[in-house]
Amino acid sequence: MRFDHPALLDWPASTDDVRPLALWTAHEIAAATGGSASCDFEVSGVEIDSREVREGDLFFALKGETSDGHTFLSGAFGKGAQGAVVDRKIEQPHVFVGNTFDALQALGRAARARVDAQVIGVTGSAGKTGVKEALFAALDRGSRGRAHRSLKSYNNHVGVPLSLSRMPSRTKFGVFEMGMNHVGELAELTRLVRPHVAIVTTIAPAHIGFFTGEEAIADAKGEIFEGLEPGGTAIVPADSPHYARLRAKAEKHAGRVIGFGLSRSADVRVLDTVPAPGGGTLVTADFGSERVCYTVAMPGAHWVANSLAVMAAVRAAGGDLGAAGVALAEMEGLAGRGARHTIRAAGGDGSGEALLIDESYNANPASMRATILQLGATPAHRRVAILGAMKELGESEAEYHAALAAPLAEAGVDRVILVGGEMAALAGALGKMEGGKLAARMELAHVQDSAEAAECLAAQPISGGDAVLVKGSNSVGLGALVRALTVRES
Repeated sequence: MRFDHPALLDWPASTDDVRPLALWTAHEIAAATGGSASCDFEVSGVEIDSREVREGDLFFALKGETSDGHTFLSGAFGKGAQGAVVDRKIEQPHVFVGNTFDALQALGRAARARVDAQVIGVTGSAGKTGVKEALFAALDRGSRGRAHRSLKSYNNHVGVPLSLSRMPSRTKFGVFEMGMNHVGELAELTRLVRPHVAIVTTIAPAHIGFFTGEEAIADAKGEIFEGLEPGGTAIVPADSPHYARLRAKAEKHAGRVIGFGLSRSADVRVLDTVPAPGGGTLVTADFGSERVCYTVAMPGAHWVANSLAVMAAVRAAGGDLGAAGVALAEMEGLAGRGARHTIRAAGGDGSGEALLIDESYNANPASMRATILQLGATPAHRRVAILGAMKELGESEAEYHAALAAPLAEAGVDRVILVGGEMAALAGALGKMEGGKLAARMELAHVQDSAEAAECLAAQPISGGDAVLVKGSNSVGLGALVRALTVRES
């Protein structure tokens, strides 16, 4: 039998056919960093934490304020590292450089330069990690596994070049989260990423202790547009009071600016929303030239807005809107950022189960309000809010915490456990509302740390049918409370 059909013999060539399967070779690392390789080797990943090293990784021995990665080289190689980037000669395979941090930046730039991909940068005071993950899911589905994104919240001066350096040469779409808490940080990061599409999710008083006001935060977030590739697209929140400010900044650098939101002036806007089974939303959106209907699995009005930014970015990057819609319909909450757990619980409505909403990784006034109101919209026998302090709010810290009393009342929350000294202002505000009537109806406890919060729950456990929100700044440590509550997750 002969197999000489033209379709078999003339398989179409692709530029990817000549690209190496290894992430980096020693020669490529040395060329990118200006270093010298001790020998030939190939790596399949890049890591800066010796505890996270996997077989085949390249380990960067970075120097921090309190530690030196060179002291962990034996551990990294013991876990399977194939090579290391170091500033001193070692016996194991390595690339010798003058400064390992500068070398990581250089490798990130080299990774960005070698790909023929559409790159998307995401920033914002809230929602950037969720939008980044949703974009990755949408573009990865549409490109059949050819998308890459920054993991976790690797969004700073170390995390961004690390995420870039992990990007395979065959990548079709790259999605990178960028964060900041000082002026100038995003300008530096966006010039590393060089996005074709840049998104600002929202502006809120996160890290406001480092700024003079929300206008200054908007200006700092707008730095992401400075790194846009020629003709790039800027995507900005049309419902924000700082929309005009952001748009004006974007217009200086972008070939096209897209506003998203509910506002009638938005370029991508919501026409209609219908509650979907499981707490999500069926969204009909106007994209100007077409209308798109899709489902967002994640509950809350903030996720409707997030989805508009995602769909607008997918469209601008040349992705598949149909695949993006499927990805949004399937997306589950992230650990610490909206993950929902069913946990065992006695008493209450007799169901034997309670809902735990994990928002323990981050908190600012805008995200606190949004998630509290979403708790209020969640069907429950009883609503419980365990709220940790919001950090880096500056001189208005007490005012921002006290302002959460109104959404707690509006959401009809039955029990509140406030964690951290900063929450004293909210405890006081709750006690004063309606002449103390609210405090009488709402069970209120104020504790200093997550360990004391756990003691409160041990004394009066979560009941069947409860919906429990756990939210606070990461440094408060409420993630440990979530892990303890979900250890016996059913």
